[in-house]
Amino acid sequence: MRHYETTYILRPNLGEEQFTEIIERTSNIITNDGGVIISLSRWGMKRLAYEIKKEVQGYYVYLNYAAPGKTIEEIERIFRIDDRLLRFLTIKLSDAIDDQAIEQERKRLEEENEKAEEENKEAAEEEAESSDDTEEQESPGQ
Repeated sequence: MRHYETTYILRPNLGEEQFTEIIERTSNIITNDGGVIISLSRWGMKRLAYEIKKEVQGYYVYLNYAAPGKTIEEIERIFRIDDRLLRFLTIKLSDAIDDQAIEQERKRLEEENEKAEEENKEAAEEEAESSDDTEEQESPGQ
């Protein structure tokens, strides 16, 4: 098996049910071909850098997985047919990955996510403190 990551953008007006249906269909293709999903992240609605198919926003999904090469062909064939997808990009991260490497990748991604969450908490706390300081400075002058 090879190690891949795929990021795809869905039309924003589909609704949660269709988002979930497309994500599950893609995941099932991978697992039915003997692949393993390492990580699936729903990045959610984001503004596009430029207009794609008359859309200015899109629902982003990131998928990190191990699968045989034929799986990628099938996923990308379906993505090209499906009008609900705006864009997709698949990158091969390595030519070979075994079960041990899959577990190491899962742990690495978990640690990265925990670190990012901590940084987001700290940034939110700092922002709250700075807004409190600003309010205190403005209050006495009024």
